[in-house]
Amino acid sequence: MNFWEYLGNRHQQLLTDAYQHASAVFQCMVLATLVGVLIGVVTYRSDWAGNLATTATSTVLTIPSLAMIGLLIPVVGLGVPPTVITLTLYGLLPIVRNAIVGLRGVDPALVDAARGIGMSRPLRLLRVELPLAWPPILTGIRVSTQMLMGIAAIAAYASGPGLGNEIFRGLASLGSKNALNQVLAGTLGIIVLALLFDAAYVLIGRLTIPRGIRV
Repeated sequence: MNFWEYLGNRHQQLLTDAYQHASAVFQCMVLATLVGVLIGVVTYRSDWAGNLATTATSTVLTIPSLAMIGLLIPVVGLGVPPTVITLTLYGLLPIVRNAIVGLRGVDPALVDAARGIGMSRPLRLLRVELPLAWPPILTGIRVSTQMLMGIAAIAAYASGPGLGNEIFRGLASLGSKNALNQVLAGTLGIIVLALLFDAAYVLIGRLTIPRGIRV
């Protein structure tokens, strides 16, 4: 059968896999964002701490994703746990780096003005520094999401959810009549999801970043 016939026959399973893929990436991105911004907040005031945070999170990216998942399987088992841990760790670097850069780039005069009107340090962070650092943080989130879309496909190696299962099934049955259709369907599905997520981030940026800051 051709590709379009394959999509028609398998559309229900493909939609389920796409939903699971998007859900896994979204939830891991939420977790990576919370952890990454927290690391940025804790380390941005110190050069050595910021460099340490950036170096530690960048070291994660030197580990092949397949190897990391393989190392996690004996510890946490198959399925969702190794997927969540791997995706969260891989998503940290752009967020941590951009959070540090964004917070360090806030005009000190604005922070001093907030201090002058009696704002406490936590309040200055929440009301002044983080909102002004939000554009680069959002950029880091966008970059991380695009990375995780592809890495999430590898999670099928550990029986993880998502479109990677379609790709792995096709690769495992190369030479069969539907092998290419399976790989192509999984790959195109991931590309479409990545574009949809990026469009959502563009909309979020327009809704949350003041026009003056965007300019």
